[in-house]
Amino acid sequence: MKRILFASSEAVPFMKTGGLADVVGSLPKCFDKSSYDVRIVMPKYQCINEKLKELMQYKTHFYMDFAGESRYVGVLEAEYDGVKYIFIDNESYFSGPKPYTDWHWDVQKFMFFDRAVLSALPLLDFRPDIIHCHDWQTGLIPVYLHDSFQGGEFFRGIKTVMTIHNLKFQGNDNSLLFMKLSGLSEYYMTYDKLLMGPDGNMLKGGLVYADAITTVSDSYAEEIKTEFYGEGLDGLMRARAHDLRGIVNGIDYDLYNPETDGNIDFRYNASNAVQMKLENKRALQKQLGIGSGDNRFMIGIVSRLTDQKGFDLIAYMMERICQRDVQLVILGTGEQKHEDMFRYFAGRFPEKVSANIYYSEPLSHKIYASCDAFLMPSLFEPCGLSQLMSLRYGTLPIVRETGGLRDTVQPYNQFTGEGTGFSFTNYNAFDMYNTVMFAHSIYVDHRDEWNKMMQRAMAMDFSWQASANKYREMYDWLIG
Repeated sequence: MKRILFASSEAVPFMKTGGLADVVGSLPKCFDKSSYDVRIVMPKYQCINEKLKELMQYKTHFYMDFAGESRYVGVLEAEYDGVKYIFIDNESYFSGPKPYTDWHWDVQKFMFFDRAVLSALPLLDFRPDIIHCHDWQTGLIPVYLHDSFQGGEFFRGIKTVMTIHNLKFQGNDNSLLFMKLSGLSEYYMTYDKLLMGPDGNMLKGGLVYADAITTVSDSYAEEIKTEFYGEGLDGLMRARAHDLRGIVNGIDYDLYNPETDGNIDFRYNASNAVQMKLENKRALQKQLGIGSGDNRFMIGIVSRLTDQKGFDLIAYMMERICQRDVQLVILGTGEQKHEDMFRYFAGRFPEKVSANIYYSEPLSHKIYASCDAFLMPSLFEPCGLSQLMSLRYGTLPIVRETGGLRDTVQPYNQFTGEGTGFSFTNYNAFDMYNTVMFAHSIYVDHRDEWNKMMQRAMAMDFSWQASANKYREMYDWLIG
């Protein structure tokens, strides 16, 4: 039996602010339980749903020296959907209405969490062969294993994996404060270890000391070795290139299933998708109060409205797009300038633009099921999940070739008839617009080709099982 412990700041269903929680909560379910015992450790936030808290059972508690004080560490356990969760409890660190608050406080509380995870393990009936650390919040676990925990028999031979979900966020703070809080010595405050500029850096620590490194797509694994995408860590990524691999995220194929999805008006599968997607389109046009018309090219956007997601390109071309027979359905919140831009165009072109500046899970499913195409012109995208959901629903993605978008969407080739979507290479508004118009022309003039592409998109497999197989190969390689 191989024992794997996922360490993360969040995991579905207990806490979710982004795609990290989906990865951590979904992957363990995909491993053969006769060969792999995969568990999750995360903080016990006060803001976890009360019904989920009722599942937790007290296991033990102890006091741990941290930042010059003796601190309480409670340990609770729960089981959900066949997966065992371990919770680290400390009310001073994990209270409050949100899991993340002030940057400096977050760095301190996740330093505490990392030390508490390792301190708690000998008190549990679970000694992992591998601790799989997710993002900067768990970056000190490989460092502590190398430092104050290396002497004990219990910890000898435990391997670590560090997964980068987004390199932009790194968990850094002033090096003197970093040493005081973490308990790490000056030995670690050098540029070949944890130091980055004047700061100690939690993610860098994990990347230096982990036995293996993964990120969430093959292309992103290559991109972060370059200065543009490397966020100051590209040299380290190049140095550890032999230990770095990309494994594309998946989506829950039970949750995102057009055949059983209770959020959509008309359910469908690949065999009747053409007609049923049209029925869903009509229903969404009516619900949102935009112009009706079966042949109007409807493009969906479900996203955080930030520059990273390419909304500056869309803003530049919005006037021109609205002059064409195209409808845009937007769902999401983000930067004020982008929210206001979509509201403005929805006011000017109410037949063509629906700006839903909030978030709704049911409406997101309706957009995936109803639209003809889905637009994601991201500046960078480590993996991206929305394009996987749109493929699942037969809504063809229009993406920029970066990170996971490049790895998961095969661009349409009109000469060979291959492809599952449309893409452009340069981060350029005119290139994006031309690609949208190319997709529009195929939709209008070559509907048979479009429908074949829709079938191919729905036949793709981006379930978690495919991802789990690659993680399993890596675990077997690490521990034999």
